Amino acid sequence: MNEASRKMAKVAYDALDEKLGYDIEVLKIDEISVISDYLVIASADNPNQMNAMLEQVKQRMYEAGYDTKRIEGNKNSTWILLDYGDVIVHIFTKEDRLFYDLERLWRDGRAVSRDELDED
Repeated sequence: MNEASRKMAKVAYDALDEKLGYDIEVLKIDEISVISDYLVIASADNPNQMNAMLEQVKQRMYEAGYDTKRIEGNKNSTWILLDYGDVIVHIFTKEDRLFYDLERLWRDGRAVSRDELDED
């Protein structure tokens, strides 16, 4: 497991959790894809919560020294993507998360528990 990308995924997970994101899932995809090592996927109840989660991830990642490569979506979106290279963060409304079902699309990836992100 790439230590640097695991730590990055942990920062993203914690930031989403701090703003009460729910159904937070981390998928390790480095063995099946070249685009990223991890996907961090979370749901929000409404656009205001999505925006708070977006800002929290940006702030916590910046504080940890990680630069945002790209952001797709805005405060009016129902799906926001933050690209950090080795980690891609997806923030969805519940409806869009069910519709796009990234967990199914990336089912060959390995689910990573929050506790596993803490392992050294």
